[in-house]
Amino acid sequence: MFKIKKAVIYTRVSTKKDSQKSSLIRQKDELLSYAAKNKLNVVKIVEEKESGFSESRPGILEILDLIKRNKAELLLIQDSSRLGRGNAKMALIHQITKMEAEIHTLADKGAIALNDLEKMILEILSVVENYQQELRNKNISRAMKNKINTSSFNPADNLKNIDQGGRDRKEVPLKEIIRLRNLDLTFKDIAATLKGLGYDVSKSTVHRRYQEYKNKKEVEEQIKQP
Repeated sequence: MFKIKKAVIYTRVSTKKDSQKSSLIRQKDELLSYAAKNKLNVVKIVEEKESGFSESRPGILEILDLIKRNKAELLLIQDSSRLGRGNAKMALIHQITKMEAEIHTLADKGAIALNDLEKMILEILSVVENYQQELRNKNISRAMKNKINTSSFNPADNLKNIDQGGRDRKEVPLKEIIRLRNLDLTFKDIAATLKGLGYDVSKSTVHRRYQEYKNKKEVEEQIKQP
């Protein structure tokens, strides 16, 4: 079954002069035409009059929030310069692609096209971010070890296992898995953190327990609905 993608349209001009108003209208009309041609569901149209060098534009922050909350999965713009200039542009592309959303431009007639330098910059950003994540994980693990050693804190107190018969289920601190997942840690990173706390768990076990929690939560929410 064909899935209609949820798209958000972003139009921008660099000044607040009245003469720029026609540019915003033209961008919007052309992007709406592209969305209709490609059978996209436009959930929001965001207009902005801000410099492309600004990294804290309200319109862009709104778009990032929509993508983060799964309200949109594709961003439509006239061309890559609408996202911004210099570092601001690359930071936005990195953030959007990291959230697994697509960027389409009229200029590229589809997915945004990057040159070799831009691709290299995104790869470097990804490597640096992964390294910083590893450092954060180590700091979390170290802090939790210190807490265990200096207080009566016991991660097993967070455990809420259900006896389902068959082979014994591994003891895992479910609340800690949920907390770390909410911090955007990967299942691999969560497993590594728990191993540092003495829990012999694999990435697949962490993923399975988290999915069980999500499935149970979804069932409970459906039951609550009238």
